[in-house]
Amino acid sequence: MVRLGLTHLAAGLVLLWSCLAPPARAETEVDLALVIAVDISFSMDTDEQALQREGFAQAFRSSQVHDAIRSGMLGKIAVTYMEWAGSPDQKVIVPWTILDNPESLMAFADKVASTPLRRAQRTSISGAIDFSVKLLDDSDVQATRQVIDISGDGPNNQGRGVVQARDEALAKGITINGLPIMLRKPGYLDIPELDIYYKDCVIGGQGAFTVPVRERDQFIDAIKTKILLEIANLMPEQPPLINRIQSASPTNCLAGEMQWRDRWSN
Repeated sequence: MVRLGLTHLAAGLVLLWSCLAPPARAETEVDLALVIAVDISFSMDTDEQALQREGFAQAFRSSQVHDAIRSGMLGKIAVTYMEWAGSPDQKVIVPWTILDNPESLMAFADKVASTPLRRAQRTSISGAIDFSVKLLDDSDVQATRQVIDISGDGPNNQGRGVVQARDEALAKGITINGLPIMLRKPGYLDIPELDIYYKDCVIGGQGAFTVPVRERDQFIDAIKTKILLEIANLMPEQPPLINRIQSASPTNCLAGEMQWRDRWSN
């Protein structure tokens, strides 16, 4: 009888504690979950890769970026840095990291800067988007905003269509921003207006934007600007609208696939 009474008492205490205790939170709440997806295809030379790495490292060391994070409702963001090339080639360089103080930002920047550079074949923007969506799904954070930040110097030429991958990401409420890299004259597997291709075929979602890079000396500042805008949930100032006499031709979102096909069919 005594043992039964103690059992009931223990059960009652457990029930009381469950009612009084705050609910457990399996996920960390953040203002932003950001996937930085960086092109490492062979079209990116080692100097461009080094500039790209340095740009992201300097951005997260910047006091302006620190201030932008602190200005958020929660004062913290979650970021992961991954590199991509062809459809089977995506690699996380820095896993999900909570950035909420100068020490965490400096450590993140150091990891980005210290990882050895590598290059790989082909360009699958669609593969990068799909991999980034999976990273967001597995992030274990509850974010007010989810953003994929894609930088690259060429169109999609492997994997499924980039528009399909983009549209599926947008349907999940994810925003995709772009950093089209246009440092070299267009070659056989490049397109002359990569910024327009990114605008029409790659980016999308609420507040989506691109920050094109056309000169090497713009690289680091462009990356810093883009990261600041993403953290602060702002858009870059747009140039005034120019009314053309003739409407521009629609962008061919399969331009990269067609170039690759033509290269190997000749």
